[in-house]
Amino acid sequence: MARATSVHTLTDGWTFKQADDVSEDAWLPVKKVPTNVHLDLIENAKIPDPFLGFNELEAEWVADKTWTYKVQLPDIGAPQDGSVTALAFDGLDTFATVKLNDEIILQSDNMFIPHRVDITTKLKQGSANILEIDFASARLEAIKIREAHPEHKWVGFNGDISRLAVRKAQYHWGWDWGPILNTCGPWRPVRLETYQSRIEDLRIDYDLDAKLTTATGKLIAKVEGTSGQSVSFKVQSGEEVVFQGSADVKNNVAQVSFQVENVRLWYPHGYGDQPLYTVTATVTAEGVDLHKATRRTGFRKGELVQEPDSVGKTFFFRINGVDVFCGGSDWIPADSFTPRVSEERYRKWLETMVDGYQVMIRIWGGGIWEEDIFYELCDELGILVWQDFMFGCGNYPAFPAILQSIHDECAANVARLRHHPSVVIYAGNNEDYQVQESFGLTYNYEDKDPESWLKTDFPARYIYEKLLPEVVAAESPHVPYHPGSPWGDGLRTSNKTVGDMHQWNVWHGTQEKYQIFDTLGGRFNSEFGMEAFPHIDTIKYYCTDPKQLYPQSHMLDFHNKADGHERRIATYLVENFRTKTDLEEFIHLTQLSQAEALMFGYRGWRRQWGQQRFCGGALVWQLNDCWPVTSWSIVDYFLRKKPAYYAMRRVLAPVAVAVKRAHHDWSVVHARVPKTSDYEVWVASNQPTELTATVELRFISVATGKEIKEKVVKQDITLVANGTTDVLSGFIDNVKEEPHVLATRIWVNGDVVSRDVDWPQPLKYLDFEDRGLEVIPQGNTILVRAAKPTKGLVFEERAGVLVHDSALDVVPGDEQVIQVRGLAKDDAHLKWTYLGRI
Repeated sequence: MARATSVHTLTDGWTFKQADDVSEDAWLPVKKVPTNVHLDLIENAKIPDPFLGFNELEAEWVADKTWTYKVQLPDIGAPQDGSVTALAFDGLDTFATVKLNDEIILQSDNMFIPHRVDITTKLKQGSANILEIDFASARLEAIKIREAHPEHKWVGFNGDISRLAVRKAQYHWGWDWGPILNTCGPWRPVRLETYQSRIEDLRIDYDLDAKLTTATGKLIAKVEGTSGQSVSFKVQSGEEVVFQGSADVKNNVAQVSFQVENVRLWYPHGYGDQPLYTVTATVTAEGVDLHKATRRTGFRKGELVQEPDSVGKTFFFRINGVDVFCGGSDWIPADSFTPRVSEERYRKWLETMVDGYQVMIRIWGGGIWEEDIFYELCDELGILVWQDFMFGCGNYPAFPAILQSIHDECAANVARLRHHPSVVIYAGNNEDYQVQESFGLTYNYEDKDPESWLKTDFPARYIYEKLLPEVVAAESPHVPYHPGSPWGDGLRTSNKTVGDMHQWNVWHGTQEKYQIFDTLGGRFNSEFGMEAFPHIDTIKYYCTDPKQLYPQSHMLDFHNKADGHERRIATYLVENFRTKTDLEEFIHLTQLSQAEALMFGYRGWRRQWGQQRFCGGALVWQLNDCWPVTSWSIVDYFLRKKPAYYAMRRVLAPVAVAVKRAHHDWSVVHARVPKTSDYEVWVASNQPTELTATVELRFISVATGKEIKEKVVKQDITLVANGTTDVLSGFIDNVKEEPHVLATRIWVNGDVVSRDVDWPQPLKYLDFEDRGLEVIPQGNTILVRAAKPTKGLVFEERAGVLVHDSALDVVPGDEQVIQVRGLAKDDAHLKWTYLGRI
């Protein structure tokens, strides 16, 4: 008799202990699974919260122990004819020995591989069935593997290099923004399933016709179990069924050809809608539905355009025939303990992207293959995903056993992700080709024999240029593959003419002035950044000793993992601002420094998009944090935005006006002011059609707030579609004219849609006293005006309150109205500060 599948998710009833603890009270309760050992130890008060004070040091011992988890399986009765009972493990972190009633049924050494074990004949009837999992120390196992392979050259950046031997989230070994918290445990769901037949995989392969109006392809169901006779397929747009068909199961596969007419195309946000289709496959026998699998997908044509041009080769994305400038962010795991990142928290992070006009997020290769909900939200919200494979900053080994594990990991995860329209590129690794360059490892791009690569001291090339592209071609051929980030046709990773690049000569490297960020970029700038302190409330959360609340304290330094952060922060502050030692004033300066740096980068690179697609995108390092820390993030661990978030938002707006005077490097010319300075005004637009606009440029004294010369107004300008429009240029007479800002606005259809203010650099030479700034709360808005040019007006970040704009420049004669959501009638007004406020 045919029966439907039953599923028991094993969330509750678990206990855990340190494996070698034989005391009577060794077993401790587990709040819920998924989990990891640190969460359970915190819950049972066995370790202090590692995010507070110096507590990270008090949790280090956890990584060197073996931990055991166990649970009693629910009683599901005697097996029925033809039914299978299986345990499904979506993720075991990392060296796991799984036992059922003391019999080993699985051994796993890869955090990212899901497993299924048939236990039909192993279940006892009439007595308890105990599932037990031992998790050995990944840190110690990594050291053993490293020592067993002395033939390999173990080199890299960040953390204990033994990490390269283990298929586990690499940031668990510590990074230059994260703590050393090496986890273990059942970090993804565990299920007990009984079925006669089940859909093991549902694949959607399709092409769009030349007019992008019809999707044609195949729906393929891989069926496990012998009972399933046929599979019925359905494609729905909302409640409307746009295709249905069925096929018999042959050799465990059922497939049908399908066609959807008048297809509704999926676009990134800001370029169109995000319609999603529901594809369902149901396996049946004797008229009974045995199991159903569902995928939500979107139809779109995604291209990575790499074509020769006058500079080298382009690198940009085209979606449904529309060129998309990919301004966005890099993403690290949202917590050191990812099982506690909720769907609601993922949604808040990704909605922050959309609110900030950010189109692309890059999932960094030292973290995790993200949760399903992450990609589902990107589909829903229209965020393009750049997906790194999980390799970061190292010379990875390629001995046979680890190659097989890598293949299984990557095939499973690419298959899991292939239906998501948001995923538009796979990149082989993060900065591993930079490791090859830094350590002089062998890399002859002209050598095209993969077997020879395995014999060199850079065998990981085999992974990135053979194994992974073959996996993508087999499992997700509609998504482009790129061997690494950064990488470009085998040239040096610093090459600006081809591929993508990580531009770290601001902050790291040669520590260039951030005012010239735009001149340092390449065809696609997939990493760059500037550090800033987080919000004062975030610091007060982790700083458990009030006496440590000053900028250079031991506890605050402990919560900044970047090498040389003291001198780098100091350098950029001293070069640009009048320094302060009060903590909140110091925070404000570091945050303004970050905001200015990212503004200069994004603004210039977006302009280059309109100049023959020289720059295809810019992804800041980084959107988020995994704990409360000073880092390059633009939004801290508690989702408190830094001023840089708003600076980015303004320059990534659908229509953004910009004004910039030529950079003059004061530090190498005896602090002499040039006699003249050229300036330019331009407009960047991502709109699909031409617009008509009016642009105004004013010249306003920093000291008096008066206009020093006649403003320039350009009316009825035609803005080019999806590109850059040069509006005007001129020069400043620095001998005859006093220091002044260049303030520009743009009107479209009678509304001011964008502003920009260019300041004499460096800001430390300017006097910001007595600005005559007024900040007037008016219900759900704040009115802002100033008598003299005012720099860096930053509003308080308060939980539950959304400020439409912050980190503002305010000039006389241009009142700004800031929208505020979430403030109740009797709530205190938001606090604020600005550069030079006393």
